[in-house]
Amino acid sequence: MRTRDLTDRLRVTEVGFGAATLGNLYQAMTDEQARACVDAAWDAGIRYFDTAPHYGLGLSERRLGRALADRPRAEFVLSTKVGRLLVPRATPLPRDDDLFEVPGDQDRVWDFTAGGVRRSVEQSLERLDLDRIDVAYLHDPDVSGVPGALEEGLAALFDLRAEGMVHAVGVGTNDTATVTDSFARFDVDTAMLAGQYTLLRQDGFEALAEAAAGRPVVLAGVFNSGILARPTVPTEATMDYQQAPAEVLEQARRIAALAAEHGTTLPTLAVQHGLRHPATAAVVLGMSSPEQVQQNVARYAETIPPQVWAALGAPH
Repeated sequence: MRTRDLTDRLRVTEVGFGAATLGNLYQAMTDEQARACVDAAWDAGIRYFDTAPHYGLGLSERRLGRALADRPRAEFVLSTKVGRLLVPRATPLPRDDDLFEVPGDQDRVWDFTAGGVRRSVEQSLERLDLDRIDVAYLHDPDVSGVPGALEEGLAALFDLRAEGMVHAVGVGTNDTATVTDSFARFDVDTAMLAGQYTLLRQDGFEALAEAAAGRPVVLAGVFNSGILARPTVPTEATMDYQQAPAEVLEQARRIAALAAEHGTTLPTLAVQHGLRHPATAAVVLGMSSPEQVQQNVARYAETIPPQVWAALGAPH
């Protein structure tokens, strides 16, 4: 699998493994199934893995750490996130009150202070059983409601970068403006942007790339939560985790028809679209089975006729 520069010392595979699924996103999987997913990703050539404490209240990090424990550390890049500190719940819930099928025995507490960010990284290192984090993203500062979250959180991460506890620092969010701001005002190395540069949405990305000034972006959410994930767009399709409006369904169906006309599929275009932009280092895909890993890697490797991209107005 091809690689691209993330920093002057880190190269990532063009496809990354998004490990939210290992935290039992939407539905539970066994430890064995989680390990099988990571094994399949490794066998397919993927060497970039992304996780977060938020994903399954630490379960994703623990499973990913165990699955990578016998892999040469120099051969993979791992990113995790800070901003949501995990603390024990005084009164545990039967189930996590977010999107993950795990016991609700911990609470996520927004914490962008220097002490909170340091504790978050230390706890992630313990769960992952690693001695360093390659990339630490400030997770969703724009939705936290915490005044100064971006400024304070990045300052804390820059200190950890200077100490060598993390190698690279960025912002991970669903908000293009926040990523653009972080590139324009701060010495971040990279950023992860979810769901905002896709076949269905590109608003603001050129301004982001200009602000990045050569620093790369990692793209996630390229299927826009489901509407782009199948060759045929069903009536009940989600866009940003909600029922897609009629005009968005029609737009997706037009692209699906174009894909079929040229012997390819809508999800294949969705996987490859972001990688055509020179500002992109990788696309991170959430995958919940070895079969999904193999399917998405095949989509990445497929040759798309250039006239398809020309019709879509995608970068060359």
